[in-house]
Amino acid sequence: MSIDRTALVTGASRGIGKSIAERLADDGFFVVGTSTTDSGVENIEGWLGDRGIGLMMRVEDSALVEASVQRIFERCGDVAVLINNAGITRDSLLVRMKDDEWDDVIETNLAGTFRLCKSVLRSMIKARWGRIVNVGSVVGRMGNPGQTNYAASKAGIEGFTRALAQEVGSRSITVNCVAPGFIDTDMTAALGDAQVDNLAAMIPLGRIGSPRDVASAVSFLVSEDAGYITGETLNVNGGLYSA
Repeated sequence: MSIDRTALVTGASRGIGKSIAERLADDGFFVVGTSTTDSGVENIEGWLGDRGIGLMMRVEDSALVEASVQRIFERCGDVAVLINNAGITRDSLLVRMKDDEWDDVIETNLAGTFRLCKSVLRSMIKARWGRIVNVGSVVGRMGNPGQTNYAASKAGIEGFTRALAQEVGSRSITVNCVAPGFIDTDMTAALGDAQVDNLAAMIPLGRIGSPRDVASAVSFLVSEDAGYITGETLNVNGGLYSA
């Protein structure tokens, strides 16, 4: 198997992660897509074909992350591109939020990003090239009732991104964030037509975004054309929020 550059995409079995993995495979990367289930891994391998592999990973488990990255190295070589997309929600008003609802979201979304970055950075530093894109959210900027845990995790990812970009820039490693707005995923698919129309009415471009919109932004940020962009957050929200 001849592999040029390997891209690791967490949470790649569906939605935004799947679109990112497909786009990077189209761009010529050998893609490793992760899922937390066997069926998810099988699905990933089914649509990636010979352009990549699926891998079981739980980003909240440090030992499993390290072991998984080692398996990727043994099979595919060093990870040149890392997309931290895996994330969960545990929505609740703060006065009712349980400790585990807070901890689970922070451990997966924020600490998971930390674990993956730490696991791949040494090889990127040695290669003096790398691309890291962390998936944030418009909620991390504008807030949302019932999502203090999720908003905190996504806001933390932006701060983490800016700090890490300053640490590794001298090694030609860029670290950026994309912050999607309302995107047509399983979450919005569960909403009624009236709710979707109300959401679209809040967006200057007048529509809910597609996973491909996010994947296109990621594709740019990992390309050579974006080699002088680091520590930035690219909003992909149709103009919903820009601060």
